Amino acid sequence: MSKSSLIHSPNPKIDTSNGIEFGLYSLGDHLPNPHTKKRISAKERIQEIIEIAKLAEDAGFDIFQLGESHQEYFVSQSHLLILTAIAKATENIRLSSAVTTIGVLDPVRVYEDAATLDLISNGRMELIAGRASRFGSFELLGYNSNDYKELFEEKFELLLKLNEGERVTWEGEFRAPLNDALILPRPLKNHLPIWRGLGNTMTSAIRAGELGVPVFQATLAGAVMTYANRINNFRSAAKDARHDIDNIPVGTGGWVFIRESTKEAYRQVYPYINEGFKLTNGESFPKRALAQGQSIKSVVTIGEPSLIIEKILYQHEAFKQQRFSAQIDFAGMEFDEVKKTLYLLADKVMATVKKYTKS
Repeated sequence: MSKSSLIHSPNPKIDTSNGIEFGLYSLGDHLPNPHTKKRISAKERIQEIIEIAKLAEDAGFDIFQLGESHQEYFVSQSHLLILTAIAKATENIRLSSAVTTIGVLDPVRVYEDAATLDLISNGRMELIAGRASRFGSFELLGYNSNDYKELFEEKFELLLKLNEGERVTWEGEFRAPLNDALILPRPLKNHLPIWRGLGNTMTSAIRAGELGVPVFQATLAGAVMTYANRINNFRSAAKDARHDIDNIPVGTGGWVFIRESTKEAYRQVYPYINEGFKLTNGESFPKRALAQGQSIKSVVTIGEPSLIIEKILYQHEAFKQQRFSAQIDFAGMEFDEVKKTLYLLADKVMATVKKYTKS
């Protein structure tokens, strides 16, 4: 952890007077279609991601987020480069990582790239920094996975420090010190919105609260109240640290697959999730675990529009979040299928949820 004290940059402001924000996010996976066993080229997959962001802007989504992963079956290793292409192809939709794996990266270089992207996009850039969910990136990029937690905490706090001003003096364990270093370029408004990505670790949520930074909670499967407990502990830690919890946004998000029939949605989506898990996680995804997602008390957002509305509103009641983001492209899904979910989410779900979540 840095030996310097932290002065926190302003948190991003999210206006919920018209309801919670809706976003789309992609992890940039590059997988074969489970039905045809064919995989499109890396070039085609990147172009798909750019096109999804353009369609999201046209459909009225508030933000598009892209993650990175340094391993086989992914194509978004240089996610900020892809987001730069999206910045040039769009005008209004905000942009974010989801997540930037800061523990295996140099925070100075990340900040330079993100600030540059912010200038290119006319101030639309956010960063969500998170831990690497898979350990292959540590060996690839020259780090020891035994330092997993310590690397992330030190580098995340340095990233926050870089966001405070042009001149930075800092000392840590894993990186050479900075002595009155000049950090350029600066973002359009001098600060970037920087969030912390959360997985399943309670200690990470509590640390985010202590730092007073906004969080993005990924929701894969399981009970809504499990995630609500983590978010509540985050807010309690922030309050104990004397942060203004009313001005620290929370975002959540996970798989979304929508069809006119819930039964048909589950029938169609399972092969994608199961085969994708086999290749990227080395194990099957239990069919029963996915089927349990039909309960309103589950975070799984798969089904017909009315069920999705009910689920998101139930989650909002539990989480009090300001943003909901949907992962709609995964596991080699055909682009036409991705677009179906995008348009159903935009046309059948978004306006209703916004109506009932106005602040």
